[in-house]
Amino acid sequence: MADLRPRALPPRAKTTSDLPTLNTLLTPEEAAAATIRPPPRGPFLLNWQDIHPWQQDNHYILTSYRPSTGSYTACLQSLFYLHNESVNIHSHLSGCFLFTFIGLFVLLFESKNVRLADVLVFSCFFVGAGACLGMSATYHLISNHSAEVARWGNQLDYVGIVLLTTGSFVPSVYYGFFCEPGLQWRYWSMNILGHEFRLSCTIVSINPKFRTPSWRPFRAAMFVAMGLSAVFPVLHGVSIYGVAQMLDSIGLFWLVLQGFLYVSGAGLYAITARQQVNRQRDASAQGPQGLRGPQGAQSEDKSLGIKVRNQPGEGPK
Repeated sequence: MADLRPRALPPRAKTTSDLPTLNTLLTPEEAAAATIRPPPRGPFLLNWQDIHPWQQDNHYILTSYRPSTGSYTACLQSLFYLHNESVNIHSHLSGCFLFTFIGLFVLLFESKNVRLADVLVFSCFFVGAGACLGMSATYHLISNHSAEVARWGNQLDYVGIVLLTTGSFVPSVYYGFFCEPGLQWRYWSMNILGHEFRLSCTIVSINPKFRTPSWRPFRAAMFVAMGLSAVFPVLHGVSIYGVAQMLDSIGLFWLVLQGFLYVSGAGLYAITARQQVNRQRDASAQGPQGLRGPQGAQSEDKSLGIKVRNQPGEGPK
């Protein structure tokens, strides 16, 4: 006959629910502190609506802005991480080093068997190119320092364009009229007299009145006119020597390509500036919300792998 007396059940195996949890081992305050994630390392970048108005230059660029720092050291550190000025900085900085190296190499090692005049005209070009690229790289690097520093950095950028245009004009005339010293000096004299026009371009660049977005198309037109002033000696040279000779003496194809890119860039700048002016006018009509937009969320820029902070604020000094 079966034994019907009650028997003790074997001990139940412990499950994960029976194990002590973090909350049972720690006090409520300790548990709350343990769940706080450490702050992400690396630079914080901002979105368009969260930067200062003086940083809002192109509304098509929406993310990866460096916060204003008020520190040249912090600006210099931005060389070593990605943001929306990285390409501008490194492309101009690399070009500055490249033209400086090539210029020194040509002048120091390749100028032994050439005339002094060749050295001087090449020096004008290399100095102008290096100065333009160096000034532009400096502007893009320090543009997030403060409103005042960004202002004079932008002026430095435009002065560099004037130097490049002037420096590249000298060798074109020298080699285009190599056998015509009279024409060389005539166009160089026109270039010297044209410094008044270049001075006007410089004033337009550094005068606060002309630096407003509404004057950008005018500034672009001034620089295009300054660049197109080199067309007259080129056309004169073609009429005297023909296209084939000018292709060989001054690299006419590359000179035309340079002018095309110069005018195209200035045209795009003027069009974008006009769109920016119209957008600011429409946003002003909508009030403060049309200018700033929502704030407070956090997002992550996956393309750069850098945390983007949408709250406005100052970076570390």
